[in-house]
Amino acid sequence: MKNGQHDTISLAGTGGMQQFAQLVQDLGMSTKTNDKLNALVQYFTHADARDKVWVIALFSGRRPHRTVNSTQLQSWCAELVQLPLWLLEECYHTVGDLSETIALLIPEQLAADRTTGKPLHYYVEQFLQLEKAEEALKKEFILQSWQELSSKERFVFNKLLSSTFRVGVSQNMMVNALAKTVQIEPSVIAHRISGNWDPVTTGFDDLLLAAGDTIDHSKPYPFYLAYAIEEEVANLGAPAEWQAEWKWDGIRGQIIKRNGQVFVWSRGEDLITDKFPEFAVLASRLPDGVVIDGEVLPIKDGQVLNFNVLQTRIGRKNVTKKHLQEAPAGLFAYDLLELDGQDIRHLSLTERRAALEQLIGSLQLPFIQLSPIVAFNDWKQLTEIREQSRSLNSEGLMLKRKSSAYLVGRKRGDWWKWKIDPLTIDAVMIYAQKGTGRRSNLYTDYTFAVKDGDQLVSFAKAYSGLTDKEFALVDAFVKKNSIEKFGPVRTVKPELVFEIAFEGIAASNRHKSGVALRFPRISRWRTDKKADEINTLEDLKKMLERYGK
Repeated sequence: MKNGQHDTISLAGTGGMQQFAQLVQDLGMSTKTNDKLNALVQYFTHADARDKVWVIALFSGRRPHRTVNSTQLQSWCAELVQLPLWLLEECYHTVGDLSETIALLIPEQLAADRTTGKPLHYYVEQFLQLEKAEEALKKEFILQSWQELSSKERFVFNKLLSSTFRVGVSQNMMVNALAKTVQIEPSVIAHRISGNWDPVTTGFDDLLLAAGDTIDHSKPYPFYLAYAIEEEVANLGAPAEWQAEWKWDGIRGQIIKRNGQVFVWSRGEDLITDKFPEFAVLASRLPDGVVIDGEVLPIKDGQVLNFNVLQTRIGRKNVTKKHLQEAPAGLFAYDLLELDGQDIRHLSLTERRAALEQLIGSLQLPFIQLSPIVAFNDWKQLTEIREQSRSLNSEGLMLKRKSSAYLVGRKRGDWWKWKIDPLTIDAVMIYAQKGTGRRSNLYTDYTFAVKDGDQLVSFAKAYSGLTDKEFALVDAFVKKNSIEKFGPVRTVKPELVFEIAFEGIAASNRHKSGVALRFPRISRWRTDKKADEINTLEDLKKMLERYGK
């Protein structure tokens, strides 16, 4: 693909699902940002309007719920291509991705009606209609679709069907592509595609171009995100120009009060109002026309608890009285984005903070608190203060320029996150499994263990942190040193030692080790250590006592 020419050729002569499948392929094969941007612009220029709305929805996380499970898909595919199920499973383990396996196994000659050109929205909306249908109807639709789609289209269809659709495009890139297509500022588009809209009933023009006849009172603002600081903090300049706050580990969200209603949105654009009934009182206490940006945290007696406490109620359909007592939630407020119905994001942080302090002070609600400003005189002092982070259940510090406006997305210059160094422990690899996508032929997913006397006890899984060259070397080791096979998993000789980094540790009854790690990943391959030099379960338990508050 050069200068977008390949995209223009591939998209101009296609339509519907074929057009979308081509877009996904172009995005997957592109390594340059401009190539991906051009592919998106070409798609939004030529595609069907209803398909474009669904692409916006899919690329911003609004995926349909899983219609069928993987067992059903494997069974129906095996029946269609007349393969024993065990052989299909072997193919799956080799390929590493069920959607791709099915797409490859169904011969093209079975596609009796390949020229139907049905649009993307037809298939996705059929998924929605069949979500609660009888299994026979789901099977009929899926088998028919498999036979009328090409292999490339079938792969994308399967990904959408199983709710595992992922594409290497950020929402910010999609927003920029839309901005080039419809000639509207990216910040305006980012706001218009946020909130509680339905891709089934919302038209492309209604979403992006309408003047706003119908007001969505729940609509949040795009979040302003920070970059990790990569240089000496002293290079930021005069300390007096910066505001420091603790970087809390919770659910970044916005609390909105408009038209007498309260809405709570997560950064992932999930409407989570019902998950936190504690905030219902704000309907009578918050003034109308207010949007607060903050962190939803487990808070008890004014103290922030370990995020693991909040996880006990995340994902539950019903939050019980017991959950509310054992994992009470609150909000540490960072910023004020709207006041008296007016967008105030253009004001300086200092001005917004002053208004936020006045607002939170007037509420007098213990579960809504200001995220405290960390006072410091110089960068050396702040460096020392940062070392206290973990004792407060904080991940480090946020540094925000006092003169900064509240921008859209991840921007460099005004907001930085300065995280503490992760916890680390040395462990030995005991299990390996093949990865997915471009790593589907390599063993890149590993399980690690520590010593407990003469035994090895597994405690974490990780699949990131090594270079491509290192992954290839570990893959070769696994293939030469496999002991047992359990489906896609291989037991390997416990010889390779790795340093595992993680952000937090908590007690867990679900894990044999008795602990659960937060964000484990491979820090480095310890080629200088032997397996008998790894850490012990006792070392993990000492970490739990010290850091697992």
